[in-house]
Amino acid sequence: MRILTPRKKALYTLLLLISACNINAQDQNITVNQDPKFEQLLNEKRKINASISVNDSYKIQIFSGKSDEAKKTLIDFKQEFKNIDGTIIFNTPNYKVMVGNFKSRIEAEKNLVEIKRRYKNVFLIKPSK
Repeated sequence: MRILTPRKKALYTLLLLISACNINAQDQNITVNQDPKFEQLLNEKRKINASISVNDSYKIQIFSGKSDEAKKTLIDFKQEFKNIDGTIIFNTPNYKVMVGNFKSRIEAEKNLVEIKRRYKNVFLIKPSK
């Protein structure tokens, strides 16, 4: 390792300061050319998105527990209730089996009565708003 003399240190420091003064940032002038119809489409999309409610359906939870048991429960459910869709959701530390995608509470409660005959610990999940 070489040790610099005070004279060389001063020279290198001076060169560093001079070169730092000459550094310029990039120009920030950007021109974007876009079709006027793009803004119209974007506004239409915003209107559609505002009218869509993402989580407005009722679901029924039929199981909460370990992964293997959740998979088995979902398979059994799909064999017995072919017209009702189901899914597994992981919510630490449990896997939950949620079934249905009911638009109204009345429809969900009708199916809840049927499902309760087969599964013991079932309950209705309200949509979160």
